[in-house]
Amino acid sequence: MAGKTYESGCILIEGSTIVEVNESISASKNKDDLFLDVKGCWALPGLIDAHCHIGISEEKTGTVGDDSNETAQPVTPHLKAIDAINPMDAAFHNAIRAGITSVMAGPGSSNVVGGQFVFIKTWGRRVDEMVVLEPAAMKVAFGENPKNNYGKSNMMPSTRMSIGAMLREELHAARKYAEKKKAALESGDSFDEDYQMESWLPVLSKQIPLKAHVHRADDILTAIRIARLFDLKRTLDHCTEGHFIAEAIRDSGFPVILGPNLASRNKIEVQYMDFKTAGILHKAGIKLAIMSDHPVSLIQYLPLCAGLASKEGLGVEEGLRAITINAAEICGVAHRVGSIEPGKDADIAIFDGNPMETFTRCLYTIINGKIVYNFDRESRN
Repeated sequence: MAGKTYESGCILIEGSTIVEVNESISASKNKDDLFLDVKGCWALPGLIDAHCHIGISEEKTGTVGDDSNETAQPVTPHLKAIDAINPMDAAFHNAIRAGITSVMAGPGSSNVVGGQFVFIKTWGRRVDEMVVLEPAAMKVAFGENPKNNYGKSNMMPSTRMSIGAMLREELHAARKYAEKKKAALESGDSFDEDYQMESWLPVLSKQIPLKAHVHRADDILTAIRIARLFDLKRTLDHCTEGHFIAEAIRDSGFPVILGPNLASRNKIEVQYMDFKTAGILHKAGIKLAIMSDHPVSLIQYLPLCAGLASKEGLGVEEGLRAITINAAEICGVAHRVGSIEPGKDADIAIFDGNPMETFTRCLYTIINGKIVYNFDRESRN
């Protein structure tokens, strides 16, 4: 969805990489080459879910497969999603069948600081080989979830004030640690590394963003305030009441990962949840991706969420961008995925129509140049 769109075109893949995209391509034919004739279909970049808990909150396994929240202490930056993702989770196949080729997956929102997200492909059996970026973001959470998890045990945080205070305290300590480490390295002095504090270094250096769980307008503004205080990158995830403060979000310069809107209004924080929010934020000039938040809404319905947002004001082109190139740019992986361009990973989804429409089928899903899903083949089995 970046650059030129072809009414009729060709894509040449060598190995795991796209090498040419054009209206027609002259290529030598070897007996081992594979040619797909998908005339009349939509060939799109593999779809991207910019926020989910796939493989961590596993389907079909109940609490045994739920490793999304470490609820024994509220600040756990050193936790890594990669240690909890099970590629055997059935949801990965559902994602592939929907044309979703990569995801940003990580911890839930019970903690003020939940740990590190990872950006991975959806095909594979060894999570280490699925990784595109790790760590990819640091999860922090505002509002009701950390309050409810710890306040009921008479622990901090039990108020929004304590959530903000605890996050500032942790970031302040992390910054002091980074300064001490830098000074020690420059002077040649010995320095004892702290594993928990080391987790903050890519955040402080703006290599990765703080990934903020925020629903209410006041929580969104607190997240912006703290990121500005420490001069950090930030993504505003969920952003349910974002349409009330669109100008403030735009002025912050932070992107939004919106959703999940295909879910119930099961708590007061999401009482104003609406698919129209996406269009309002886009028209305000805010870069936007759409999430499933799987398993809150199932990952295979990600393109339908984009379609409903498109219908309510986002528009078709921006709806597609919200689950392809925008998602890739926000997640920091646009050099690898998100568009069909030479040099990028050969992650492509082929549909018999617009994937945001209900009756559209994904015909092929290609990841790293391999056909990992074939509708005709699976439908015969």
